[in-house]
Amino acid sequence: MKQKQRMTLLGMWGIFLVGALLLAACGGDSSSGSDPADDNSSSSTVKSSSSVVESSSSVASSSSTVKSSSSVASTSSAVQSSSSVESSSSVVQSSSSVVSSSSVVECTNTYGVNMVTDCRDSKTYKTVVIGTQTWMAENLNYAVDSSWCYENSVDSCVKYGRLYTWTGAMNIASSYLSASASAVVSTPHQGVCPVGWHIPTSAEWQTLRGYVDANNGDEGVGISLKSTAGWEYDTDTPTGTDKFGFSGLPAGGRRRDGSFGNAVITACFWSATEYYNAYWVGEWYLYYNDTDLNDNSEGNKGTARSIRCVKD
Repeated sequence: MKQKQRMTLLGMWGIFLVGALLLAACGGDSSSGSDPADDNSSSSTVKSSSSVVESSSSVASSSSTVKSSSSVASTSSAVQSSSSVESSSSVVQSSSSVVSSSSVVECTNTYGVNMVTDCRDSKTYKTVVIGTQTWMAENLNYAVDSSWCYENSVDSCVKYGRLYTWTGAMNIASSYLSASASAVVSTPHQGVCPVGWHIPTSAEWQTLRGYVDANNGDEGVGISLKSTAGWEYDTDTPTGTDKFGFSGLPAGGRRRDGSFGNAVITACFWSATEYYNAYWVGEWYLYYNDTDLNDNSEGNKGTARSIRCVKD
């Protein structure tokens, strides 16, 4: 009986350690169970809209203290107050979406040999066919609200692409940071990807992993997908071979408190798949001293990760 209890305790510690590794690998917050809506970008939007309401309320309050000399003046004051409230209400509604309107531009991309030029901003990305899928061979670098360059450096965007909150990547309102987005997420879901491309689901990431695993010999899937340079060196783990041209770069991530971390040691990518409840989505990652492509079903929506688009 004592031996069985010890085995049970060891199993629980194993699960705890795996969970800790997942958080460390993608730079997750230690308070991962808290409301992800406290992400800086979304909270600033709400704060901004609430200040508009406060301002309009002050106007209405001050106007109400002015004595009307006639009933007509009183009626005019009431109409003016009502229009102010209506105006502030429209401002609040407008600010509820944190995604730039430029991200929904419909246009025609330009294609070449193993490349695509995003018609929205004329940025060109390498592409690669892996099995039955066509992937971008670079991280997306399309600027929208709720996306950042690592350490807010433009050079990092050129090197690594941008980091997106999940709602920013999906091109949906920031209110879905703390609510299920099943009603507004389609399959496939374009999000901030160019026209004709979409945010991969966890199933599509699994398809990529399965194909590489079946066609890379004895090499670890993660080794085959990592770029050959740019990673922290580890004597116990082989360097990336980029055997399939995926060129996974260690772009790190952004935490909900606005800090950045884990560049050169981890590459974390969003999927379009939600898990468990309103707060968690699937993310896939490569780690500098790990040989696999790993999945984590508890990615926090308010953190910011890289995006790899896959062709429709």
